[in-house]
Amino acid sequence: MSEPEFAPPESVSSVAVVGTGVIGAGWAAHFLRMGFDVAAWDPGDGAAGRLTASVRHAWPVLEKLGLRPGASLSRLRFAGSLAEAVDGAGFVQESAPELLDLKIKLLAELDAAAPPGVVIASSTSGFLMSDMAVAASTPGRLVVAHPFNPPYLIPLVEVVGGRSTDPAAVAWAERFYRHTGKVCLTMDREVPGFVADRLQEALWREALHMVDSGQATVQQIDDAITWGPGLRWALMGPMLTFHLAGGAGGMAHMLDHFGPALLEPWTRLTAPELTPRLRDLVVAGVEEEAGGASIADLEAQRDGFLVDLLELIGKHRRA
Repeated sequence: MSEPEFAPPESVSSVAVVGTGVIGAGWAAHFLRMGFDVAAWDPGDGAAGRLTASVRHAWPVLEKLGLRPGASLSRLRFAGSLAEAVDGAGFVQESAPELLDLKIKLLAELDAAAPPGVVIASSTSGFLMSDMAVAASTPGRLVVAHPFNPPYLIPLVEVVGGRSTDPAAVAWAERFYRHTGKVCLTMDREVPGFVADRLQEALWREALHMVDSGQATVQQIDDAITWGPGLRWALMGPMLTFHLAGGAGGMAHMLDHFGPALLEPWTRLTAPELTPRLRDLVVAGVEEEAGGASIADLEAQRDGFLVDLLELIGKHRRA
């Protein structure tokens, strides 16, 4: 039996958010800002209170960034069950903990409970949909939609299907996310970690090596990115940045001139062993760098900066 066709993404008025940790709560805030009704569910004790607090905490910066017509905190409700959350939803966003067996079970339950023809997206940061959809009866509507924290401010979402995903579901998800203000990176094939996390992981591994070997402190590593390439990456990625590094000759000169340096032992992509010593060094270094600021303080600082940065990027792109 063929799966029902998907309704136009623009017709969706309600979204189910299943799993309301940091990422799920961020998705809820994003969809509320975009003017949707949001039904959320999470089996954790106190989840409803934490979700409400998280969304209220994010709301002032979202108001500064701009709300879509109809956007309101009053459109959030916490459902009493998974089935209640997805009942009548036009789209489902799953953001459960990153455990493969849990994802397999939950996606199968969502597939069984969600209305026919509704796309179900997983926020997984690394699992393949081909591996997560194995227990679903209609895997054709299951897609990966990997966001970046906080989802209510960072525009990027990586969209990719699995072996059994209907290409129409991937196209629908891309269209839906774009309709909600997201920037989509839609992948043609699955790869663990997708694109951005693989790039982040390479940098993260080298950073851990440098701390472990005493070559750099946590503060020095953050300063190196914040006051160096990070400033350029906010507007241009590493590829276009290196294109400029080649001068008038562009990337061709860059590769011809600096290509031999790729053979130099400058980086170590194999992860270091996360020993108790390395863990303590990183934790202590971050706490020292934070200077006593709480997580909430740092989140507020980050969110305010990101709003200003997004406005600045928009100004330059329009110009």
